[in-house]
Amino acid sequence: MIFESILVIFFAIIIDLIAGDPKNKFHPTAWIGSLIAKLTPLSKNKSDILEKIGGIFLILTATLIVISMMLLVEFGVESIPNGFLSVVISIIVGAFLLKTTIAIKGMEKHALNVVRCLERDDLPAAQDNLSMIVKRNTKNLDKNHVISGVIESISENTVDGITAPLFYFGLFGLLGAFSYRVINTADSMIGYRTNIFKNIGWFGANCDKFLNYIPSRLTALTMILSAMILKNNWKKSYQIMIRDGKKTESPNAGYPMAAIAGALEKKFEKIDHYSLGDGDFSFSNDHIKSAITLMKVTSIIFSLTIVIPMIIFLSYLGWWIHA
Repeated sequence: MIFESILVIFFAIIIDLIAGDPKNKFHPTAWIGSLIAKLTPLSKNKSDILEKIGGIFLILTATLIVISMMLLVEFGVESIPNGFLSVVISIIVGAFLLKTTIAIKGMEKHALNVVRCLERDDLPAAQDNLSMIVKRNTKNLDKNHVISGVIESISENTVDGITAPLFYFGLFGLLGAFSYRVINTADSMIGYRTNIFKNIGWFGANCDKFLNYIPSRLTALTMILSAMILKNNWKKSYQIMIRDGKKTESPNAGYPMAAIAGALEKKFEKIDHYSLGDGDFSFSNDHIKSAITLMKVTSIIFSLTIVIPMIIFLSYLGWWIHA
């Protein structure tokens, strides 16, 4: 079972690095998003308290539906009479399913779209592409703020889109990875402090903060190790992570951002919100490419040093859930 789980992680990462994400109509995360979108209006209420309760039921309902689907898949695979064939299919199905919870290639694709726009000096197009991966207003950003925004997004999404789902796979198998993906997707859709979502999205946003607390910090530490391997400034990466990790409004996002800011010896800035790092604020497209490389190496090292040992340890104790 341990070897099977390690192969699932290995093949999931390989599939993602090679193929990237399937089209939305085939992507489980898109289905999760559609489910959340359908449940959201049902949670609306004139009472703030009842609306918050509706938001709790939204998260619980969506999570239970997704867990039920995972259990049905597991039951189907385990029903295969041939033991060897059952194991092979379990690895293949598990790898493809786990792959849908991570997005290394997807993040790279979005980042390189911005790079291509900047290479042809099309700043408005670069701003538009950046708006697809950040929540800030990108219309008036200059080139340096655009590149800073891209690298900040790579840093934060290394957690949201890669290491956190792998971490929860390490704890609870596919049930953990997909439960995390439900909550993280809900946070990205309704976790806003606006009049429309402040009550409905309250529970999902706080669950997301809680679930990312440990993965974000472990990811930042792994980034420092990756910086050492890639011959970036790993000492500065550690110093800036310790100093600036708490500067962002999010209690989690600042740690991986600060780690990469230090590794690249640059300063990241979100206007009127935060400034991370003490390097200069002049960027080139090569800095985005360096951040992508750091993201990839971090993903692999995180799997080798944290996720797989976690599975081995929990399996030894008899506590690991492989579904």
